[in-house]
Amino acid sequence: MSLTDAAYQCEPGGPLDVDRDLYGRIGAMTHGRELVDSFVVPIRSGRAWEVPAGHVCRIVTIEGPQVADLNLWNRHDPRERLWASRTRQLQSAHVSTFDRLWSTLPFLRPLVTITGDSLQDYGVDDEGGRVHDLLGTRCDPYVNQMLNDVPFDYHCHSNLTRAVRPWHLTEFDVHDVLNVFQCTGLNERDEYFMKTCPASKGDYFEFFAEIDVLAALSTCPGGDLSVPMFGPHAGDAESVCRPLGIEVYSVPDEALAGWQPPQRAAYAQDHGMAAQPWR
Repeated sequence: MSLTDAAYQCEPGGPLDVDRDLYGRIGAMTHGRELVDSFVVPIRSGRAWEVPAGHVCRIVTIEGPQVADLNLWNRHDPRERLWASRTRQLQSAHVSTFDRLWSTLPFLRPLVTITGDSLQDYGVDDEGGRVHDLLGTRCDPYVNQMLNDVPFDYHCHSNLTRAVRPWHLTEFDVHDVLNVFQCTGLNERDEYFMKTCPASKGDYFEFFAEIDVLAALSTCPGGDLSVPMFGPHAGDAESVCRPLGIEVYSVPDEALAGWQPPQRAAYAQDHGMAAQPWR
């Protein structure tokens, strides 16, 4: 094994191995699904919604290319939420079908498994770009004020903050995101770049809820990112912003055969802090 191989190895039958037959069946068996919720997230806004365990959620580019920032929580305990950096290590810096989005400590389990991705064949483009990004994070009004010296209340951080208020969550609950449909990479100077979104009308990204999750999504104010958001060439991207569709489906029982909700991490949380006997 080379030291440049993946640090966290996925071995057959191991904890990182995924049952491709099961999740392939869940993704493919669309004819027996029942639509239980659907709505549109307008441009430069956010929305939060519940996805019960055993259901699938599909994010759709209903009018054309548009990037989105996704947050995930355990519906019953928001302390358990998407851990983007650990997911980046356990899966990859850009995710697609059969990858899982993992939760924070002390829970450490898959919140969702990706079961559908119409851009899964995008691969790596000539400039090193890949889609569905975990390298970066959400745009926010703080860095915008710092770099552009103007206030703006419709960055993804703000959109997500407003979206989760009905669930009694705050700005402090908003966390590092999965940038859905976003094409990113690292340039020759090891600097983060964002390219124009390669999605077309009707493209989709779909995940299966392993536990009851609360999801929140922002339609990025950068739209398809064809207009730079920062720097000397920054411009108004409103003309390249588009809404996104959200669909939540129940899954036929036969598709779920063999599925079990994941258990939280087995570690007992002792952390070496047990009291020592008096001497």
